[in-house]
Amino acid sequence: MKPGGRQLLGLVLAIFGVLGSIISCALPTWRSPEWRKSEGLWKSCNFDYSYYPRPTTECKSYDSLLALPQDLQAARVLIVIAIIVGIFGVMVGVVGGNCTNLVSNTRKNSKVAIASGIIFIISGVLVLIPVCWTTITIAHESYNEEYRMGAALHIGWVSVGLLILGGSLLCSSRPLKKETSYDVKYSQPPSV
Repeated sequence: MKPGGRQLLGLVLAIFGVLGSIISCALPTWRSPEWRKSEGLWKSCNFDYSYYPRPTTECKSYDSLLALPQDLQAARVLIVIAIIVGIFGVMVGVVGGNCTNLVSNTRKNSKVAIASGIIFIISGVLVLIPVCWTTITIAHESYNEEYRMGAALHIGWVSVGLLILGGSLLCSSRPLKKETSYDVKYSQPPSV
């Protein structure tokens, strides 16, 4: 695959990873302590399935930060930082892409693409930490109660994969070899 195509594919995958982390942050389904209840980063929801054609959902924000479990408190901070870092990576990737003329030199273009790849990998690790922590917490708490992983965690796992894969593709676009503009001339040996 050509370096320009690799950069474009990496940038598209990373953009989808950033969008997935935004969706994962917004969804109120990080974990389900009961069958009719779910907890998210910003609110908890109760589902009422007694109304058959159309079940009702009642969501409310947390009363205080202390009402939120410790893993979800840390996940709030890390996911928001990961989204900010990911958006910065998108901006750097668009500026340094081969499809734009914002950077004049192709060697500098490749370096900017590598920098955006590193930023996307950092964003992926920042999403990976809360997703893993919440998954491990759910696994430990499921012995005592019926805890299940919610849809936001599954979207978070996919986002981690897309961010790291896209960042790796961007990092694999090496800069071109430095070409010299001058000719090398050797002096002739003296005759005997």
